[in-house]
Amino acid sequence: MFYSKVKRFTIGLLIFALALFAAGCSNNKETAMNGDGDGRLKITATIGMITDVTKNIGGEHVEVTGLMKTGVDPHLYKASQGDIKKLDDAELILYNGLHLEGKMGEIFEKMEKNKPVIAVTRDIDESTLRSADDGTTGHDPHVWFNVQHWMTVTETIRDVLIEQDPDHADTYKANAEKYMVELEELDAYAKEQIASIPEEGRVLVTAHDAFGYFGDAYGIKVMGLQGLSTASEYGSKDVSTLRDYLVDNKIKAVFVESSVPKKAIEAVVEGAKEKGHEVNIGGELFSDAMGEEGTEEGTYIGMVRHNVDTIVSALK
Repeated sequence: MFYSKVKRFTIGLLIFALALFAAGCSNNKETAMNGDGDGRLKITATIGMITDVTKNIGGEHVEVTGLMKTGVDPHLYKASQGDIKKLDDAELILYNGLHLEGKMGEIFEKMEKNKPVIAVTRDIDESTLRSADDGTTGHDPHVWFNVQHWMTVTETIRDVLIEQDPDHADTYKANAEKYMVELEELDAYAKEQIASIPEEGRVLVTAHDAFGYFGDAYGIKVMGLQGLSTASEYGSKDVSTLRDYLVDNKIKAVFVESSVPKKAIEAVVEGAKEKGHEVNIGGELFSDAMGEEGTEEGTYIGMVRHNVDTIVSALK
């Protein structure tokens, strides 16, 4: 009788211990899936523009880590060990695609075996994409400079968040709807402001050809010293061709970019000066990276507004 009670007690203790162990495993699994266990969807994004949109749509239900900060050139970016850990820890990875993050392709291929790895440009109508300038069948990746393209990207990110976290679908829809209104206002603002520049002066000259979508959408001619990617080299012929264009067309301002060394465009300015034509640096534009975090230019909308205002101020 005594041994029977001991046996039952021992079995009871064993069942209780197993229950505690199972609960611990469940909690550990949940913590692994949700980072610190707060239930937020863990997301790693590449460029700042994607990071910003995702934060706006996800709000309090997401934890977004951005890899590339202000001044970073995504064309030349190589992921560090710390970046790979951020990608590995994420439940969802968002990147631009269209070969913008060219040196990270293999990493994305490995990561997508274990989690969703989404190119946010996937739903943009291919017929509206600009062709690459290097003779390949690729496309210009700088789609964020046409705000309407970025509205499509916003919808894609919204849909991905809903798919990954359906419990908060209503919040994601509401946040996206509010943000889309702001994007529509931004699109209208860019059109109105660029149209205020005299037509003959609507020429945007920059260090590399990042503003093609901007030119198409808002009616301004765009010229870049380098091609679509800053990985492409420019030569003395490129400098002299652009210099002669500035002189012949009496273009009064060119622009530097926050993520591209200034020496390239400065060589063009100096060449024009030697030919008797004064060209000013019209200001710094944000092309492949946004401004400092915490500033107006550190947001997608603030970055585009800054660019528009800087261009209009110099060329109007």
